[in-house]
Amino acid sequence: MGAAVVVMVVCVEDEPTFSILNHTNPCGVASRSGLLEAWQAALACDPVSAFGGILIANRTIDLATAREINQIFYEVLIAPGFEPDALEHLQQKSKRILLRSRHFELAPKSFRSLLHGVIEQDTDRKIEGRQDMEVVTKRAPEEAHWADLVFANKCVKHLKSNAIALAKDRQLVGMGCGQTSRVDALKQAIAKAQGFGFQLEGSILASDAFFPFADSVELAHKAGIKAVVQPGGSMRDKDSIAYCNEHGLAMVLTGIRHFRH
Repeated sequence: MGAAVVVMVVCVEDEPTFSILNHTNPCGVASRSGLLEAWQAALACDPVSAFGGILIANRTIDLATAREINQIFYEVLIAPGFEPDALEHLQQKSKRILLRSRHFELAPKSFRSLLHGVIEQDTDRKIEGRQDMEVVTKRAPEEAHWADLVFANKCVKHLKSNAIALAKDRQLVGMGCGQTSRVDALKQAIAKAQGFGFQLEGSILASDAFFPFADSVELAHKAGIKAVVQPGGSMRDKDSIAYCNEHGLAMVLTGIRHFRH
């Protein structure tokens, strides 16, 4: 079903957060001070892709949120709990699956099938925080941007590579995934953000792997993006860093490539 893919993004230690998945990719993610507001912001990320999706929350579903959720068609709703009146309201619609999430530990190894066998690989259990990000540009991220850098980096981890996540005010405002080039993933993310009316000025970009050329940061700069988080490790990292320095962008490196396939 793929619903567990983004459970790590919406862990209970975070503030109230909603994630919407379609075909195992998060198409809407938002954190807010209240669950209803988180749901509304997550849905606004991409209300078209949310149709028929899987919804995941990190807080107990209350009646007000349940009423808003039931205004769209969805397949599955996962949450740590449901208030009795919310559960009764949600159960009025048939062919919906309601699941209570429980704490679990990801297995250290994961497997992918292939012709006549499987590939064993280490499970990607790393989630970088601010302490894991190294500033490599002359300009450091503004204090207000750090929360979005961490948020966007969590989101991009769960997108199929090549992947780009754009975030602003703890909301996934644009995403590009499964593209054959990183710059195409960025173009897709910018187009989706603009298509749903988001202003990218002051937003954050997260990349799941390094930039082989400076073309992505140039495109990001022209779109109004102010800070970038990426793993680094390219032979041409210096080109992207130099562009950021020349145009006043901040860039941080994590040293971790997620590369979800």
